[in-house]
Amino acid sequence: MKSGSARLLRLLSICALCGLLAACGSSSRKGGYYKDDGPGPNPPANLDRVPDAIPKIEPLARGPNRPYTVLGQSFTPDTSGRPYRVQGRASWYGRKFHGNPTSNGERYDMYAMTAAHPTLPIPSYVRVTRVSTGKTVVLRVNDRGPFLRGRVIDLSYVAAYQLGVLAPGSAEVIVERIMPEEIRQWRARKP
Repeated sequence: MKSGSARLLRLLSICALCGLLAACGSSSRKGGYYKDDGPGPNPPANLDRVPDAIPKIEPLARGPNRPYTVLGQSFTPDTSGRPYRVQGRASWYGRKFHGNPTSNGERYDMYAMTAAHPTLPIPSYVRVTRVSTGKTVVLRVNDRGPFLRGRVIDLSYVAAYQLGVLAPGSAEVIVERIMPEEIRQWRARKP
């Protein structure tokens, strides 16, 4: 009898996982992972005025920069210090994760200029440009994801808002890592 219960539990777990993956892959009118993943009833005013993340050189976090496996996919974070520039689909995540720990232990804030990436160092900074509009934002990578094949980055809600990615749920972007030398030069020029 135990083996029958174990099989049923395993089957239910697989069904739940499939449902989650289907939700992650859908692009509802509101976008994001879930149909109700947008802000609550009282979002902050002036989301278009939330400033870009300010790049700074930070020590790498220990845990989220180790190789890991999620949903049968293996990832090895790139801590080599090499430049990164990739064009692909960006998606976003919102209140379903708001307040939950990110991969480096910080709390996810859907109104902060942050992002999740499967292999960029945590923390690091990226410039994300929406291909169709040329609009660019600077984000701090502090989380892992997306794990849906074909997606290159997950944007925080406010970053997706500023890039115009909320309604379609995803968009073609260029992701460029902001390298330490660029950060040093930028900081040296700043008064």
